[in-house]
Amino acid sequence: MDYYDLIIVGAGPAGSTLASALENSGKKVLIIDKQNFPRDKTCAGWVTPAVMETLNIDPEEYSHGRTLQPIRRFRIGMMGQPAVENDHGDVVSYGIRRCEFDDYLLSRVNAPKQLATPVKSIVRKDGNWVVNDTWEAPLIVGAGGHFCPVARLLGDGPGGHETVVAAKEVEFEMTPDQASACLARGDTPELWFCRDLKGYAWVFRKGNFLNIGLGREDNHKLTGHLEAFVEEMKSTGRIPQDLPGRFKGHAYLLYAHADRPLVDDGVMLIGDAAGLAYTQSGEGIRPAIESALLAADVIGEATDYSASSLQIYGDAIAERFGTRASEPDQGWQVPDWVKMPLASSLMRSHWFTRKVVTEKWFLHQEVPPLKVAV
Repeated sequence: MDYYDLIIVGAGPAGSTLASALENSGKKVLIIDKQNFPRDKTCAGWVTPAVMETLNIDPEEYSHGRTLQPIRRFRIGMMGQPAVENDHGDVVSYGIRRCEFDDYLLSRVNAPKQLATPVKSIVRKDGNWVVNDTWEAPLIVGAGGHFCPVARLLGDGPGGHETVVAAKEVEFEMTPDQASACLARGDTPELWFCRDLKGYAWVFRKGNFLNIGLGREDNHKLTGHLEAFVEEMKSTGRIPQDLPGRFKGHAYLLYAHADRPLVDDGVMLIGDAAGLAYTQSGEGIRPAIESALLAADVIGEATDYSASSLQIYGDAIAERFGTRASEPDQGWQVPDWVKMPLASSLMRSHWFTRKVVTEKWFLHQEVPPLKVAV
């Protein structure tokens, strides 16, 4: 049996950030993931300058041999009506490919890694957690996304009040003919809201790579909405007529509607495993990074891993992202005051689409980068 101070299940941005943050803490850390890296990851893939700053990533250095698409504009509309385009002037976000971004973050982790290793068992033994009858630690951290096996220790799947977003998307490298015909521009992601406001679709070009997808609350209608959106985008020349491969699905919880506990005795959840995606946009990379840093701060100072001791992390999450119980909005993307018929007019407004949809809901520009001392 190999012993560690903590085991992190999931080597994505949350898990790798936590492992890196604890490097000088004296904690013996093991990070486990079911896949090898680099690995394919379904995600639209953009990160704000705040994320790059928090992770101490130099954009110029990162861009060498990797996709880094500066974003200065957004094209936003409601399906079936003309879009509004806003120019932000400066770079307000970056397009990345998750297969490259996640591998880059994990490459900075010096802790032991067990990749291509599915978690088959997690057993409580003498106050510790034993994973796959091989590795043992008093603390286990779930960083494996919505279906993380550690999250199941704190409850069997989503509860009755949780809003689960289901999404389907495809990302591929366009041929020269496709790239020249595609009207979508790299510096201008396109966001298209469903008319019932239960989700939105996107067209996101990153150099010669194109990502197309749609996410909604109601999974049973997802395919129909996606097919209609794709046909509309093809007919207007926004995307190529011939799309390779098939759309891949994934799911996640929205912060304001997630019921999952964040901690228990010897257990912590971070990132999508904790259900931290922003409620209005579904964006999860920044919450994943920040939750990992908040967790590292608590773990680095902890003298024991009881639920009461780890609750400091839960309090820090509430302070950073708000208290779930106090969130009044029902539904996914937009609060009640934006509901139809007002929404149709608002989505034609340059002020609303820029100041509220883009800068507040998607970029969170009013929230400064997180500074945590580990």
